[in-house]
Amino acid sequence: MRLKSLPGAETIPLVGGELVYLPNYVAEPDSLKTALLAVPGWYQPQLQVFGKYHATPRRVHFVGDAGVQYRYSGHLHRAEGWPPGLATLRDRLEEDCGQRFNCALLNHYRDGNDTMGYHSDDETALGDNPTVASVSLGAERDFALKPKRGGRAQTLPLASGSLLLMLPPIQRYWRHALPKRAGVGKERVNITFRRIID
Repeated sequence: MRLKSLPGAETIPLVGGELVYLPNYVAEPDSLKTALLAVPGWYQPQLQVFGKYHATPRRVHFVGDAGVQYRYSGHLHRAEGWPPGLATLRDRLEEDCGQRFNCALLNHYRDGNDTMGYHSDDETALGDNPTVASVSLGAERDFALKPKRGGRAQTLPLASGSLLLMLPPIQRYWRHALPKRAGVGKERVNITFRRIID
């Protein structure tokens, strides 16, 4: 990976890796959010917990190069192309990061009650040391990180239009989440660009 020098970017060192945060990466985040929410294909997966099925506390949509598949949380997601506007953002990210991305997972958080639990993006399909580029659109939410081997947790608020790069080998040592946030009534769409190699 050959990361460009991005004006205004902040490097956040962590034990076992680093994050790069750029608060104003997308010039018109609300327009892109509205366009993405209008794309058909959003759904709410069902997860089995202790023998019972529960709807995930967010809506999801998987996009990318035709034929790319991604399995996580017991679901196989199949990409059928890139929505308008998202391929342009992907191309820009690839240029800035020196990294090719062939898919993106979109999460729609309808308000502060929609969440994502602690996890690592460490599936075999992503390779040993994946780079994950996360773009936030809409309501500001807290991005929480917790070291796998114990230690102090971290929290980073992600502004609308921001870019967060999780550089390798962060996924080996840290888990991350999007906790509930009381009082947030606005929508948020998060786009995580990945490269499936398997």
